[in-house]
Amino acid sequence: MASRPVRPPEPVRLGDDLELDVCTYELRRSGRRLKLERIPMELLLLLIEQRGQIVTREQIVERVWGKDVFLDTDNSINAAIRKIRHVLKDDSERPRFVQTVTGRGYRFIAPVLEDASSSLLPQAVAQQVAPAKDPIGSDIPSVRTPQVWGSPVRLLFLAAFVVLMAGLGAYFQWFRLRVSTPTSSGRIMLAVLPFQNLTGEAGQEYFSDGLTEEMITRLGSLDPQHLGVIARTSVMHYKNSQEKLDQIGRELGIRYVLEGSVRREAGKVRITAQLIQVKDQTHLWARQYDREPKDLLTLQSEITRAVSDQIELTLGDRKLIETPAEPPASPQSYEAYDLYLKGQYFWNKRTVVGFQRAIDYFQQAINKDPNYARAYAGLADSYALIGGYSLVPQAEFIPKARAAALRAVEIDQNLAEAHTALALIVQNYDWEWQTADKEFRRAIELNPNYATAHHWYAEHLAWQGRFDEALRESERARQLDPLSLIIATDNGAILYYARQYDRAIEQFRAVREMDPNFPRTGLILQAYTQKGVLAEVRVELEEARKTYGDEPATCSELAYIYGRTGQQAQARQELAKLEQWNQRQPLDPVAFVIAYIGMGNDDQAFAWLEKAYMQHSNAMTTLKVDPLYDPLRSDPRFQNLLSRVGLVQ
Repeated sequence: MASRPVRPPEPVRLGDDLELDVCTYELRRSGRRLKLERIPMELLLLLIEQRGQIVTREQIVERVWGKDVFLDTDNSINAAIRKIRHVLKDDSERPRFVQTVTGRGYRFIAPVLEDASSSLLPQAVAQQVAPAKDPIGSDIPSVRTPQVWGSPVRLLFLAAFVVLMAGLGAYFQWFRLRVSTPTSSGRIMLAVLPFQNLTGEAGQEYFSDGLTEEMITRLGSLDPQHLGVIARTSVMHYKNSQEKLDQIGRELGIRYVLEGSVRREAGKVRITAQLIQVKDQTHLWARQYDREPKDLLTLQSEITRAVSDQIELTLGDRKLIETPAEPPASPQSYEAYDLYLKGQYFWNKRTVVGFQRAIDYFQQAINKDPNYARAYAGLADSYALIGGYSLVPQAEFIPKARAAALRAVEIDQNLAEAHTALALIVQNYDWEWQTADKEFRRAIELNPNYATAHHWYAEHLAWQGRFDEALRESERARQLDPLSLIIATDNGAILYYARQYDRAIEQFRAVREMDPNFPRTGLILQAYTQKGVLAEVRVELEEARKTYGDEPATCSELAYIYGRTGQQAQARQELAKLEQWNQRQPLDPVAFVIAYIGMGNDDQAFAWLEKAYMQHSNAMTTLKVDPLYDPLRSDPRFQNLLSRVGLVQ
């Protein structure tokens, strides 16, 4: 008996003029095809399949990329959501199609007028858009490091780097003639877009990203007084993106783009690179190379120095930052670099788990190459930040952070990352404000394109009440890394400390639009509290409890809010939970300080502040400016404490 033909699913209608054809993988408005790339399209299909239900970011990652992917999926999800809203003409503030559920995920809320099948994704389409396998390994914590000499993947990456660096000399010959007049800000801004992996092998994706980061680092050190280079965090938003250059130019505030691709054919590496002027999309410089991936490890240092010499000739009287000669490359050094990039990926998550993973990878990199200064600097940053995010006392981490930072400076005194890490430690733990100021300024002098140095220096200035300077420095960080969530959030924190609550709330909301789950935006709760907007405070607290449960930070904030609103019984319940946590594992005393200030118990608040002082809690850095401490400021004990931490008013 002949089998019955399978009827293809009917197009799904999303309103009067929109329809989604899952057979042809097309979205159409009034019969006209709308442009939507693969990842946003697959995400849209998932949202429609689960319409009316919350789709978490974890579900999105598993559907689009696979369970064990090692890619910057947070940025990719944010970009995909923006593209879906753009093509649907949706408004994030008043959504008709895709609703952001803060702290949880997204929900498709529009009615589906025709539901043709239980699965909107036919098998043929599912095979076409099947998630790529993990390009590094099935289990990220157990990192596999293949032999470098026998790995065509790494040789491909190195070939790309060496060949492209050789081409930069020609690029800057043009650059001197074409762009001799800086912008009004005094610098020309350039972005290195993510290099495309055209090899057809998912295993080489990670190394095309590595090439991108290396080019950013190299270009950023050439003439930082006149050439600004956008940081990696922001440019990775455009990975696998089809956004037009003029839109990228507006979003990043740049005049020029360097883009390229990597392809492997018949045992050779093909590299293409081109410089594009954004305003008219003119291709100003382009070159294609075909090379064999051999003998590249030992040649890298020589070629880098040769290209640097050639670039310096194009800059006339301008002097490039001098970098020490690199020792001959070894397989271990490239394995260390590979591990370092993984550590940076997790460090940028800005979560406790992310810092833990970053520490592991940075330590592995150091084990491979004990003289790897950048890995020591990354290790120092991770240890210096994890205490504040976990509410675990600083004493557990700071000695390790200090040792790593000092070792980084010892290895390379010209490494901006090392001086920035050291500045953070002496500021947060030692309260040596002048030393921290000197180290931050030294880092910025060494590399004015290092966004993190500007970012943390802005905080340093804000905590001393120098808000105008702090906001200017924060804007410099945002110019270099305009899509960075943490830099944008801490810009909101500076506004909060300056009592500009409405502007702070607006900034926190803008970050949440990009990532509803970004933890640092929890500061919006304090901004609402200081404004007295209790309805918004209750919503925030409910969401925090759903997302984080009875974590110490949540209990501390709840005790504070309940106390502020006269609900003392509920405040005591949250305080009891904090005490239980503290018995299991000692907490940073600031958790109790916050609770007791809200409950109006000044004596207990000061008692716990003394404990925070004795433990060198980094929360002490905000004493001078945080509105949270306003109820205590008239007390002589508070002025004495300010004096002891070097923040006399």
